[in-house]
Amino acid sequence: MMVDIEIHDVDFGYDESHIVLHNINLEIHEPGLYCIIGPNGVGKSTMVKCVSKIISPLKGSVILDGQDVAEMTHKDVAFKVGFVPAFSQDAFSMSVINTILVGRYNHQKWGSRQKDLEMVYKTMKLLHIENLANRSYNALSAGQHQKVSIARGLVQETEVLILDEPTANLDVKYQVYVMEMLRAIAIEKNMVIMTICHDLNITSKYAHQVIMLARPGKIHAVGKPEDVLTVENIREVYGINCRVYTDEETKKPYVILGSAIIGMAEDY
Repeated sequence: MMVDIEIHDVDFGYDESHIVLHNINLEIHEPGLYCIIGPNGVGKSTMVKCVSKIISPLKGSVILDGQDVAEMTHKDVAFKVGFVPAFSQDAFSMSVINTILVGRYNHQKWGSRQKDLEMVYKTMKLLHIENLANRSYNALSAGQHQKVSIARGLVQETEVLILDEPTANLDVKYQVYVMEMLRAIAIEKNMVIMTICHDLNITSKYAHQVIMLARPGKIHAVGKPEDVLTVENIREVYGINCRVYTDEETKKPYVILGSAIIGMAEDY
């Protein structure tokens, strides 16, 4: 059963003088792939970390199925929401299979190891990394690390899965494969998958809904790709001129970037 997500009037800051998120309001009541886009520094990662209780907002609330995350234990949240960071700082001196098995922590109990291993092998096969099973995690490339991190998130079998830049460090073929896979899993398993993306055309092609954030940490637009990825929104949020066409086959918008608008977008 899908988890309803409601974010009400959320502010987040590291102190009162440095507010990252301003009055965030968002409701998700349908399964699907939700892509979060926006320039660097607008609070994309901060927002999803509030949903997964990695951090707590200064003001407002995050509600999962009618329950305030602030009143839930981290373990209870972890049963509902899985989180895969953009760049894992983990240094596992163990095999890939055991690294992915860490994601089954909340499911593990006496006698469950065989079921956990079956889930791990199934997920590795889905990501085409079964050949890495006995390799040391520390010996992998950056792209292989990313695939293992995604696998570790998928084996959690949560109702909500959040991935911070899941296609980082992946070549074009695997960027497409991962996004196709996440979109299909969201529908097949009736779950919410939230990803942070920087590629507007990847977002357009695969997202069911797009959440666009803008400075200073506010939601600028939410909706279908054709409603959010407009010339006006891209100009206002990114400070860049562009042309937006409709792909004849997919009927989705296709963005061709133009020149930066000097004085509109802040330097990153």
